[in-house]
Amino acid sequence: MRSSTITKGIAGLVALGVVAWGGTVTYLEHFDHAGAPQLPASSPTRQDPTAMAAFAALREVRCDYCHTQNVNLPFYFSLPLANQIMKRDLVQGQRHFEYAPVLTALQDGKPPSVEQLSRIEEVITQNRMPPAAYLLMHPHAHLDEKQRADILKWVREQRERYYATPGVAAQFRGEPIQPIPESVDVNWKKAELGRALFFDKGLSGDGTLNCASCHGLNKGGVDNLTTATGIGGQKGPINVPTVYNAVFSMAQFWNGRAKDLAEQAAGPVMNPLEMGSHDWVVVSDHVRSTPGYAEQFTAAFGSDQIDKDTITGAIAEYEKTLITPDSRFDLYLKGDEKAITAQEKRGYERFKEIGCSGCHSGLAVGGDAYEILGLEGPYFENRHTQLTDADEGRMAVTHKEGDRERFKVPNLRNVELTGPWLHDGSATTLEQVVREMARYETPDTDIADQDVTDIVAFLKTLTGKYEGIPLKDVPADQPLQAPVSGSDSQN
Repeated sequence: MRSSTITKGIAGLVALGVVAWGGTVTYLEHFDHAGAPQLPASSPTRQDPTAMAAFAALREVRCDYCHTQNVNLPFYFSLPLANQIMKRDLVQGQRHFEYAPVLTALQDGKPPSVEQLSRIEEVITQNRMPPAAYLLMHPHAHLDEKQRADILKWVREQRERYYATPGVAAQFRGEPIQPIPESVDVNWKKAELGRALFFDKGLSGDGTLNCASCHGLNKGGVDNLTTATGIGGQKGPINVPTVYNAVFSMAQFWNGRAKDLAEQAAGPVMNPLEMGSHDWVVVSDHVRSTPGYAEQFTAAFGSDQIDKDTITGAIAEYEKTLITPDSRFDLYLKGDEKAITAQEKRGYERFKEIGCSGCHSGLAVGGDAYEILGLEGPYFENRHTQLTDADEGRMAVTHKEGDRERFKVPNLRNVELTGPWLHDGSATTLEQVVREMARYETPDTDIADQDVTDIVAFLKTLTGKYEGIPLKDVPADQPLQAPVSGSDSQN
């Protein structure tokens, strides 16, 4: 009798718990829907069925709870124990991905960035969002197969509409990686002047270094050293990024402190650890006194004004010409099925499935965003060297704690030629890079040896050509081949 009473009591408590949970879930569903992001009546997205279907799915999930700031959160976020757990989730959510720019793009009827689309595709394809703990209290937010398909269809359609390269095969227009275009708009008179300045050692403090000292055209656009070597043999704190395809990056340097190529060109000239000049007046006087420059500046800029702006502007224009189309992978994307091998195709598929393409996408296979180094694992904690100022990453520019150890995603074009790799040059083989990035940047912490081999094989298909010459064969002083008169592009 007593046992029966206890059983009934337990059953009653369970029933009461189920009722309480059901009531809470019902309340939360109402709360979620009432506060969900809205589209303005004038939003062009309302006229786009594919975008509307994706927006409806994302709205149902309420991605904004964990991936945006200053959102009206459900009541349980303020409860003592739950608050500690939720606060951690909020910090991690905003650290991993910022949803606000995506929401703004949808509201304005504009495309999210290449990288934002790739990150969304990654988590939806891997079915990682929303997490199970969230679904316990918000079961309506579970994405069914149709909703996931709606989001992925929208991602591909956005790529096809806004980011597909002319000449890409129809079946690859929605891929996260697109072929490098054959050309970009260039003012060739400025570019020819910029080339001369790029190789001019007179821009350095002691006349021993030029831009090409660190960015060798015959070395994949880098110096193949762990960190840069500057004036007087001084060692810089960070690995040299490639100058090839830098025009496709959202900003320059690992921490993005230069907004464009001209600003980047100015940095090393004055840096005491790099080219070691101290005054742009002195540098300008050197250029002005060098025979032939005055005429080139007049032809390029319409005047003989020689100063920081015109010098760096010309170098930037030359660097715009340093693109490397026609890699074997580009040829594959343009429809040549035999351009890459079966193993290299497997490597590309694993590159996407593991999540590498969530950050490394677009024309340059990177350069479109800033990401935490150690997003999915303790990268810096596992290093056996003392942290330096260079390890602060983007925080050195923004002074925001959330940007600590956040770096611009490196460009993977021609990556087989640009080692050693990572911001500190600590990776000495591509195999090491692949293993470490899978370990610290994706949920796949220990990928198979075959995956490593296949992905490395794929990465080697990204080596392109400069001025029609395979990059491995480009000489250090490769001349600039401007188009014939009549096709000269001026901007």
